[in-house]
Amino acid sequence: MRVPRSADPESACPISPVVDIVFSRWTTPILWALHEYGRQRFVELERRIATITPKVLTQRLRQLERDGLVVRTYYPEVPPRVEYEISELGRSLAPLFAALSEWSVHLDEVERARTAYDARDTGRGR
Repeated sequence: MRVPRSADPESACPISPVVDIVFSRWTTPILWALHEYGRQRFVELERRIATITPKVLTQRLRQLERDGLVVRTYYPEVPPRVEYEISELGRSLAPLFAALSEWSVHLDEVERARTAYDARDTGRGR
């Protein structure tokens, strides 16, 4: 089926919004850590995802909470405590992540294809 040129990207590819939500830069490591290890405090998540900055982790957690994929619980004690956990909606992504994990067996093939392409591209004088 041909899509008219004037059609917006979401009409052309209805999974586009899902990809935007689920596969933004730090979403998958955060959701994986919360799914794998359960409820965690900010510092615990920061340690598990060592390459993320505190600023970016804060931004991503806020967005994930806004999207309904993460639940933030504030405990008004001294000192205050905040914990994050994956929501039921976030857990509903488990089959998708499992399928992607299964597909990861093809990463060697991807690497071979890249190597072959790069070798071919180098031969063209680029």
